Amino acid sequence: MHSDLEVAASRHPETPAIGTLNEGALHAQLKDWYRHRGDRIEQLVDGFVIDLVRGNLLVEIQTGSFAPLRRKLDLLTQRHRVRLVAPVPLVRRIIRLSDEGEVLSTRRSPRRGRAEDIFNLLVSIPSLLCRSRFELELILTHQEELRVHRQGRAFRRHGWVVIGRRLVSVERCLRIASPCDAAELLPPGLPLLFDTADLAKAAGIERRLAQQMTYCLRAMGVLDTAGKRGNALIHRRIESACNSSPPHEVSCTG
Repeated sequence: MHSDLEVAASRHPETPAIGTLNEGALHAQLKDWYRHRGDRIEQLVDGFVIDLVRGNLLVEIQTGSFAPLRRKLDLLTQRHRVRLVAPVPLVRRIIRLSDEGEVLSTRRSPRRGRAEDIFNLLVSIPSLLCRSRFELELILTHQEELRVHRQGRAFRRHGWVVIGRRLVSVERCLRIASPCDAAELLPPGLPLLFDTADLAKAAGIERRLAQQMTYCLRAMGVLDTAGKRGNALIHRRIESACNSSPPHEVSCTG
C-alpha cells in the first residue's frame, strides 16, 4: 500500500531535456521531500558540506555507492550524530527516451526491490553501524529510470544507457540504528548454522546478496564463522550481542 507521498506528478511533472538528467535529480527530490521546517541546507561542518542540518543531527542523502562517503562519515561520527538516508527502489518504471526527450516506451521492471538490498551498499561501511552516533534510514521508494540509446554502450541493456532516476512515491521508511537492527533483516527459519546458500534460499535472494549480508554482519559483530562446509563458510548468529529489537518503521515525513 502506497503512502500519500506522490512526488513526481506534483513537483516534477515534465520530462527534462536530454543532457540535464543525472543522478542529482533523485538526490534533489529526496532532499526536498525529507526537509523539515527549520532545517538548514548545504551547511559546512568540520570542513564537509552537509545536505541537511536538523538541530544537532547531520543528515546525508546518498543515492549511489556509500564508498565515496567513507572518510566523511568516519570523521563526522566522531563528534556528531549522523543519519545516512538511502533510497531503495522497490518498484522501477523504465522509460526509454529519444534524443529529443520524447517517450518511446514505458514498462515496469520485473524485479521488485527489498530492504535487504541495502547490504549491496553497506559493504563499503559496515562497521559504522557499531557507532552510537550513526544510523541508517532506508526510504523504500517507487522510481522512474530514464534511458537513452547509445550505440556501443551498456552491452547488457543492448545500448540503452541510464541517464537519470526520478522519485515517484515513498512506500515506507525503515531506520537501522545498530548492528542488531541490521541482523533482524535475516529471514526467520534459518538453521543455527548456515552458509550463504541456506541464507539465499530462506530469504529468496541471490547468492551474491547473501554473501554481502554475511560479510556486513560479521563486520558488525553479530555473526560469527563456525567452520566450513566444503569451500563455504558456516555462519551463526551471536545471540548474546543482541536483545531482539527489529529495525523499526518510522513515519515517512522525513
